[in-house]
Amino acid sequence: MENTGKTKAKKQVLQSPKGMHDILPQDQPLWDRVYRIARDVSEYYNFKHIETPMVERSELFERSIGEATDIVEKQMFTFKTKSRESLTLRPEGTAGIARSYIQHGLGQLGLPLKLYSAGSMFRYEQPQAGRYREFHQIECDIISVESNPIYDAQAILVFCRILEVLKIKDLRVAVNSIGCKSCRPVYRKKLQAYYKSHKRALCAHCVSRLDKNPLRLLDCKEEKCRALREDAPIMIDNLCKVCREHFKHVLEYLDELELPYMLDHYLVRGLDYYTKTVFEIFTGEETVNALGGGGRYDYLIEMLGGKITPAVGWAMGVERVIEHIKTQGINIGIRAKKKIFIIYIGELAKKKALGLIEELRKNNIDVDESLGRESLNAQLRIADKSGAPLALIFGQKEAFEESIIIRDLATGIQETVPLEKMAASVKKKLKNKG
Repeated sequence: MENTGKTKAKKQVLQSPKGMHDILPQDQPLWDRVYRIARDVSEYYNFKHIETPMVERSELFERSIGEATDIVEKQMFTFKTKSRESLTLRPEGTAGIARSYIQHGLGQLGLPLKLYSAGSMFRYEQPQAGRYREFHQIECDIISVESNPIYDAQAILVFCRILEVLKIKDLRVAVNSIGCKSCRPVYRKKLQAYYKSHKRALCAHCVSRLDKNPLRLLDCKEEKCRALREDAPIMIDNLCKVCREHFKHVLEYLDELELPYMLDHYLVRGLDYYTKTVFEIFTGEETVNALGGGGRYDYLIEMLGGKITPAVGWAMGVERVIEHIKTQGINIGIRAKKKIFIIYIGELAKKKALGLIEELRKNNIDVDESLGRESLNAQLRIADKSGAPLALIFGQKEAFEESIIIRDLATGIQETVPLEKMAASVKKKLKNKG
């Protein structure tokens, strides 16, 4: 054989894009359960479901999140349409909800308006544990007439209750106030003055933040910057009277609810629209990756063209919550449905099998099958592996006699019943098996 010197290139197996991940069938029951619990708890507290597009005009996020934030500067997936319009895959959900509130006049539904949403978010950042470029969030928002601290406390309460129903223990709420447009500018100047006197000790990232977004210096993870913040001025000492009273009442409500919280003077969150109360929720001694967080955003709706409309909300990281449930081995009550397995023998039985499945469906009996398999033994093996308590065996003889065999897969005991009594007999046997 002639050697051409060429080697066949290996066929490349396509992978999901960096930072994106599949949610596989075996994980879907857990994801479904988390979403179901979050929705049930939210609905109990009168939150209404809302869905906003995954894609919004880029201007929405530039105006709301802040052009000097890491999200807008580095992390947005932005593209141009054929008409040259700039669109962005949403990096967070609150801006879209505020836009929808204004666009559709949702204030007509009455205030306070409580909204619940869930879906994918996108940020172009380096993937790491619990952090993806496509990630999922569950969000709750309370839009109200006034900046009432009772809604801050209720928002935190709903978040904690969802996590408690998910059986996540040792919850801790880190909470802070970052003031309002009256007192924050004064604090910003004090913070800038302090850090400018220590500019040489700052990391390069913080040097770039110093003039544009000095509050973010407080949550830098670099050790030398963390050491500097110990002596930095703190916002709580610089709050105006209104913000001080607001924060005091928030903490009093949390005390009344007996929710465990700690003051975190360095908690600022990464979005410019936050005002007054900000918070994050951790579990155990964990202080790095919050399960989620949020805060008050009293100026956002006005900033986007609406009336002055105070609001507060939070977002929960679904991947982080599910990872915690998995690593801790938490049983959140996922129960697999009892499915019976239908087995056919012969071509006539195969033709009638689909009709039998439909009859069982009408009677609310869940069915599993392997209709492409011809071998009885192969179908029985699959039935055993499926964990089905019962198998229905339908062959040529049964098809002519209009009967079916019901087999207990645990004991091997079986009986033949008329097709007209099939559903009732199956229900009775399932009930007896508990």
